[in-house]
Amino acid sequence: MEARRGQGGQGAPDSVDTPDGFGVAVVREEGKWRCSPLSAKALTSLRAAETELRELRSAGAVFGLLDIDDEFFLVVRPAPSGTRLLLSDATAALDYDIAAEALETLDADIAPEDLEDSDPFEEGDLGVLSDIGLPEAVLSVILDETDLYADEQLGRIAREMGFADELSAILDRLDR
Repeated sequence: MEARRGQGGQGAPDSVDTPDGFGVAVVREEGKWRCSPLSAKALTSLRAAETELRELRSAGAVFGLLDIDDEFFLVVRPAPSGTRLLLSDATAALDYDIAAEALETLDADIAPEDLEDSDPFEEGDLGVLSDIGLPEAVLSVILDETDLYADEQLGRIAREMGFADELSAILDRLDR
């Protein structure tokens, strides 16, 4: 399974298999935020991202922020009852397997031709972070800011929730 579909000739051969971007695990325990990097595999496989996040085994809230090629992002929040997801741009499923995997996990029945004829739109749970500080309405406003790249939208989420410094420190370590 490739990270990006139908994009031959762009960048180095490895860029087809591993998209540019970052994955960050965010944990809130005892009122404090902690961020840590996820592996590159988390950018190509939703299952890998879920597994890494579940392995953190925190008593507090755990979620992942995945920026794929600065084109779109995923919020992944594993829970005992099942993983909650938000895909910032469902049309990315035309080009990225991880986005298609997210739509499949969300049970979104969207025909490829409908995606081709559509402007970008989010799919999933807008309330994925509402219980830990980011109301649905605020997340919706961030998603509507289509002039921002995915990493900038994730930065806005971090600022709204209060872990912008922690996220920035991780991104600096990752040279982002």
